[in-house]
Amino acid sequence: MATTRVQPRCFADPDELTAALAGRLEGALGAASANETVAIMLSGGNTPLPAYRAVAARRPRISPGVTVFYSDDRYVPSSSEASNYHQTQSLLDALGLSAERVLRVRTELPLEQAADDYDRRLAELIGRGARFGLGLLGLGADGHTASLFCAQDLERAQGHRAIAVHRPDGRDGVSVTPEVLARVGELVFVVAGAEKRRALAAFLGQSPSLTAWQAVRGCSRVEIWADRAAWPPDVALPP
Repeated sequence: MATTRVQPRCFADPDELTAALAGRLEGALGAASANETVAIMLSGGNTPLPAYRAVAARRPRISPGVTVFYSDDRYVPSSSEASNYHQTQSLLDALGLSAERVLRVRTELPLEQAADDYDRRLAELIGRGARFGLGLLGLGADGHTASLFCAQDLERAQGHRAIAVHRPDGRDGVSVTPEVLARVGELVFVVAGAEKRRALAAFLGQSPSLTAWQAVRGCSRVEIWADRAAWPPDVALPP
């Protein structure tokens, strides 16, 4: 397996992280060339939400070939506050994306069917030659990313683009797999808060026991964007 190059950045505080992330996302939304399909992956969680709101407020012009999909979602109604899709609704509305250009997890289907449906639609996107541009991921305090929580999830993910997951919090979910993550050209982990320090230290140390690290080992390059609170005190700050 090729070596994964990790490029870390540390931001002074959450506001600085949010501003940088909003700029990066806005740039990615407008970066597609003519007649090009570009897939952009959004993550859930609280950390990227202020950046989504900031981009929505600016109502940027986007390239006509942009398609948005999600790293994962909880198996809840799409109108639920716990839904990653629902949490990004203001951004989707501001961008004016048609339903065909938003790949959400169809949680109105039975769980396994929802995962199979998401797998199929991601395969169709790949089959159309879409370029997977910016992709955002979170890092859980327990070391998970997307809804990949353990080695067993990674094992079940082999040969798939999306799988159903039984989450440690008792909820079910649907997650993309390492096969999809390996296609993302600009994969950015967005990490904030002191509770993430231990997981971030393990990721930067490329710990083989960390699920998030194992999930992206097939990627040529990943970026870590973290605020100062999340930065491990015994790890040197990046230049």
